[in-house]
Amino acid sequence: MSLPVSVDDVRAAADRIADHVALTPCLHARTLSELFGVRLYLKFENLQFTASFKERGALNRLLLLDARERARGVCTMSAGNHGQALAYHAHRLGIPATIVMPSNTPFVKIEQTRSHGAEVVLHGETLAEAAERAQQIIAARELCFVPPYDDPAVIAGQGTVALEMLAAAPDLEVLLVPVGGGGLIAGMAVAASALAPGIRIIGVQSESYPSMPAALRGDEPVCRGGTIAEGIAVKTAGRLTREVVRALVEDIQLVSESDLERAIALLLNVEKTVTEGAGAAALAALLASPERYRGRTIGLVLTGGNIDPRLLASVIMRELVREQRIVTLRIPIADQPGALARVTQVVAALGGNILDVSHRRLSPTLPAKSAALELSFEGRDAQHAASIVAAVRAAGLEPVVQSD
Repeated sequence: MSLPVSVDDVRAAADRIADHVALTPCLHARTLSELFGVRLYLKFENLQFTASFKERGALNRLLLLDARERARGVCTMSAGNHGQALAYHAHRLGIPATIVMPSNTPFVKIEQTRSHGAEVVLHGETLAEAAERAQQIIAARELCFVPPYDDPAVIAGQGTVALEMLAAAPDLEVLLVPVGGGGLIAGMAVAASALAPGIRIIGVQSESYPSMPAALRGDEPVCRGGTIAEGIAVKTAGRLTREVVRALVEDIQLVSESDLERAIALLLNVEKTVTEGAGAAALAALLASPERYRGRTIGLVLTGGNIDPRLLASVIMRELVREQRIVTLRIPIADQPGALARVTQVVAALGGNILDVSHRRLSPTLPAKSAALELSFEGRDAQHAASIVAAVRAAGLEPVVQSD
């Protein structure tokens, strides 16, 4: 079968971009390996200068432009990382760049793209609407289009990730790769299948945007709602990339928003590395289906680290709630002096850290001599938090643990 990209294209891309992108670490993750019963290697593409793998494909495409195309400039649509990568390397090479982004793109990605000297145009709510605007600008200004994924040079550039992973860990049995439009997994599949015949390549996509499985079935994808993995929230998979995926990729695993959040928190807590939702998608697949991969030697790509700080803070706090290290209690108490102090003293005596207190006394739904206390506290771990709840009960109160 003839595919749009060959392993020789990937090797040529590797030579072309070698002096301009980081050779990111591919390291054995000991703690996570023990946790999941696998031998796990992490490829830290979040350590690229623009914090994502997208630099590879964007730069490879830029380096193949002729003098006339360079002088006119380039344009693309992007949810963030491809735009940043193109802006950065275009600026380095003296090529004008225009990046069209959906209006809801995280602010950190917009500002970082502008900081690299590109003109940023915000348009539409989706990547498809941004793409329409990009094509209008390209036609009006006679710019060169650099697609985020559906281009042979871009695909070949992304495939260099697999070359580096297999050089660092030649015994890999499974590659778990996040999937949006499919450029990364297509390039990696071409390279890995040639270098390690028999290696299993599995894509990972958000349940909210299952565009690649739908494309492989010939169906229209049902994409809905927001996702923390906006970097892979692509409604239409690439035409070239789906050919490669159909030929070389074993499966596309869908993961939930909860698994994506847990993966971000786990990478932060265990590996001390920051990833965005899409960047943590491969680990989310392992979290969702640990038995599927147990005993295997697995390579995961941490594709990017451009997460909005406020969103990261929310993920961290939600994970503490999920782990029952932060607990919220609703407690009916008497409306009399000392009632609130009685509760807080019990929590403090056992070393609980009170985070928030809401003391409602005037609600008409409460008896006149009663009050409703809502108290959030942090424990050292779930067991410690449970002991504090038990102590509150032992003090003659009736706390209800809130689950939302």
